[in-house]
Amino acid sequence: MFLDHIQLRVAAGHGGSGAMSFRREKFAPEGGPDGGDGGKGGSVFLRANRALNTLNPYRNKREFTAERGRQGEGCMRHGKDGLDVLLEVPLGTLVKDGDTGEVLAELLEHGQDVCVARGGRGGLGNTNFKSSTNRTPRHHQPGEDGEERTLDLELKLIADVGLVGFPNAGKSTLVSRLSAARPKIADYPFTTLEPQLGVVSLDRFGGDLLDSWVIADIPGLIEGAADGAGLGIQFLRHVERTRMLLHLVDLSDPITEPAEAIRVIDGEVQAFSPVLAAKPRWLVGTKLDALQDEDRRKAFEALCAERGQKPVFISGVTGEGLRELAFAVDAALKELKELKEEAR
Repeated sequence: MFLDHIQLRVAAGHGGSGAMSFRREKFAPEGGPDGGDGGKGGSVFLRANRALNTLNPYRNKREFTAERGRQGEGCMRHGKDGLDVLLEVPLGTLVKDGDTGEVLAELLEHGQDVCVARGGRGGLGNTNFKSSTNRTPRHHQPGEDGEERTLDLELKLIADVGLVGFPNAGKSTLVSRLSAARPKIADYPFTTLEPQLGVVSLDRFGGDLLDSWVIADIPGLIEGAADGAGLGIQFLRHVERTRMLLHLVDLSDPITEPAEAIRVIDGEVQAFSPVLAAKPRWLVGTKLDALQDEDRRKAFEALCAERGQKPVFISGVTGEGLRELAFAVDAALKELKELKEEAR
């Protein structure tokens, strides 16, 4: 089962106490303090790992504690530092403080890490307090407490293009035809129950091998999804980081008119996030092979014209329009990248 939001409790290790000790050697009758410092407590780190794609490893264990530092000893021996705890998470994980809601980090690159709970400092041994006026200090410090924190981990998949639309609009079919991903495809609503990613490489369509982009498919939306209908809108977080959206409209649907399908999805995306709604969004007419009413095609073309967009028609069955769509999206992504760099 796909897990994209979870709460963890982490605790860093306590620092070890400093030692109070005095030299007891045969040829050093006056001795002196020789208590060593305590070791530092272990810290808790999160690290992004591209090999992971869900938070499932933390489904059953949600509390993690780092090792405490060892106590200092005589003969100036420093206590051993506690071992750190390293928790690996998928790329795209947003880390928040569970109590304050403060964003602590966004882990977007492989190997990127963040310390979420710092280990306590070890206490000083009594040798640190000797002076010309205090040659036998009997003072030493206890170790400091390690940080404890509740973490909210929220996964937002990293993709270039996100797919939105009604259930059975052809999103999974499109992903399977454009990429090597093999999402479940069936002739009933809500076939997709969790987000899917696919890498679209233009060499599949005779283009350059180096030209590629990542596409994200999420479960279909229905009217009222913002209020919890269907699978709700919680999966829309997985297309928040995309640079553009493809809104798939089933032209073969005899019940729902294209205008109504577009209106509903527009409303649900806007209800979820105005920022997401402001992303570039192309209308894509799907299931062209099953289209029987030419009026629906004309209505879709008119809707595209209202948005100043060239109509895009595809068929996942025959492959019509897929090559043109792949190259058009690639060009649009490159243009968006250039605009972003110019704005810096």
